[in-house]
Amino acid sequence: MFSLRILTVLILNASIVFSQRFTQPDPIDFNDHAGWQSMFDGSTLKDWDGSPEVWRVEDGGIVGESTTEKPAGTTYIIWRGGSPKDFELKVEIKLEGNSANSGIQYRSSHAEASQVKGGPTPNQKFAKWNLRGYQADFDYANRYSGQLYEQGTPRGIIAWRGQVVRAEQGRSMRLLSTLGDSDSLKAFIKVGDWNQMHVIARGNTLIHMLNGHVMSIFIDDDPSMSSSSGVIGLQIEGGGHVKVSFRNLWLKNL
Repeated sequence: MFSLRILTVLILNASIVFSQRFTQPDPIDFNDHAGWQSMFDGSTLKDWDGSPEVWRVEDGGIVGESTTEKPAGTTYIIWRGGSPKDFELKVEIKLEGNSANSGIQYRSSHAEASQVKGGPTPNQKFAKWNLRGYQADFDYANRYSGQLYEQGTPRGIIAWRGQVVRAEQGRSMRLLSTLGDSDSLKAFIKVGDWNQMHVIARGNTLIHMLNGHVMSIFIDDDPSMSSSSGVIGLQIEGGGHVKVSFRNLWLKNL
């Protein structure tokens, strides 16, 4: 029969083994770019395609601006460096102007005016840059920031901030789980300042993160609507004088 002393030693040894076996993961380093591809050289719009009336390089970032005199409407600047399939994307984003709305298009495609079935009407002056597809949404008021919006299709807002949603052909969208209260998650987003956006697109699973917090997850199991690859684009949208800025754009193919 084991003595109390022997039993205590065994318990202590087991605790040491478990403590050595199970460790916490390293915290994310948003500035770790090992194995990542830079999408922007910081000084030119090489590999980027958008209207020079709207888009420019300023202070080491890609900037889109719309004014009352020269409204941009809804338009994009498109990265021509490839059409990623499974990937991670890290970008810093900042908006200025109360009505500023923006986002990052991915796995997207060019859309003729007749193909735009939902959302804001694109500025036809810039029709050659119209896009439709998945969008990591972001707006100045942070009403929509972090959600998954599908630009130019009837599906519209698919996964609201704080939701895990699945789409299946012939069925309505289904809420699988919640990630947290929308307003609580909103508290992690900075108004009028730089925010770190991290998008993971792996197979049919799409994950949006802001400042190290998961905002929404969408599982697109609807083959009639899902997209497995496409271009990446930066959006400007909003009335009045608004400005959108992007910097530190990095891509990692999976």
